[in-house]
Amino acid sequence: MTAEVLAGDALARRNALLLAAATALAGANASVIFATGAITGATLAPDPGLATLPITVFVLGMAAGTLPVGMIARRFGRRASFIVGALMGALMGVTAAAAVFVGSFGLYCAATFLGGIYAAVAQSYRFAAADTASPAFRPKAISWTMAGGVFAGVLGPQIVSLTMDMWQPYLFAASYLTQAVVALVAMAVLLFVKAPPPAAVDAPAQAAGRPLSEIVAKPRFVVAAVCGVVTYGLMNLVMTSAPLAMKMCGHPLTASNLAIQWHVMAMYGPSFFTGSLIARFGAGRVVTAGLLITAAAALVDLNGTTVAHFWIGLILLGVGWNFGFVGASAMVTETHRPEERNKVQSFNDFLVFGTMAFGSFSSGKLLTVYGWDAVNYVVFPPVVVALLALVWLAGRRVPAPA
Repeated sequence: MTAEVLAGDALARRNALLLAAATALAGANASVIFATGAITGATLAPDPGLATLPITVFVLGMAAGTLPVGMIARRFGRRASFIVGALMGALMGVTAAAAVFVGSFGLYCAATFLGGIYAAVAQSYRFAAADTASPAFRPKAISWTMAGGVFAGVLGPQIVSLTMDMWQPYLFAASYLTQAVVALVAMAVLLFVKAPPPAAVDAPAQAAGRPLSEIVAKPRFVVAAVCGVVTYGLMNLVMTSAPLAMKMCGHPLTASNLAIQWHVMAMYGPSFFTGSLIARFGAGRVVTAGLLITAAAALVDLNGTTVAHFWIGLILLGVGWNFGFVGASAMVTETHRPEERNKVQSFNDFLVFGTMAFGSFSSGKLLTVYGWDAVNYVVFPPVVVALLALVWLAGRRVPAPA
């Protein structure tokens, strides 16, 4: 390994650690919304049936934010997009607290939309970690960054627990303001990330790389995007339904809260070694394992509705998501040249989070109309499609772009 590669990976390691810390802080902000959104929504909404709308709006903010985030990164650099995202997170906390104080459901939904934009920016951290990495270290850089989510699963609920009753009768108002402070801390961390400079705005057309339409039509990108969409979409579909399903089965809220906490830990915990698995076995095989584990989670859910079944199913679902999503993200980095990365990665995330928004809309309806079993039966067809796509790609042996 050359000295240049070693130096590059030293920078990549530094960036990955900083971005892991930022992931923990940004993930804590998202965790606060997921922990409080339905409760605050039920308090503020004119119709109890709209209680979960703020969380759906959060997901829509993620989908809506991906393409603008990519454009900011292309024109002004990664760090500029990070700062904009953290500002959205701080504004989200202040706006959500204001909505609680004045009792405005519309203002609260606007706050969660801003939070979704912040979450979209946070999802780009994994790709930013790969920007300065050698090809060998790239999967590990992505994995290290996502490992920060483990701490988010602890930090977010702790923020809520410690602050939710501070300003009674304004439940969670202090939590949201604390969340704003956490976003500002994340901004300070992100200032130390050393990202490659953006391409010059007046650069010749060839410097921007191939047209996006050409890149996304390539087999390697198509399969990577399919795997990312299936992995994230199914995880969101089942996870969103699980707490309500547990309540419908007569389980206490404490059991469902713990189930989600363990699920989040399972989502990000494997990131400490997923990159090494990808480096050893290849991204395609790791994604395959993730899809099979996701299917196993659905089988567990279909075989019983005890607390143990829900917990085991959600833990498997989290591990399956990690292998599938980290692996698919690594595959995306193999589809583009350096000058093409921002537009390709933001388009990939737009597809993934757009599907996630659809899953968020449909999961509650699917559960209440057709039941918990139906939610889990939906898992199998997309998993089969993604597995067949991987087999097809392996048979083609498509090389990465030069």
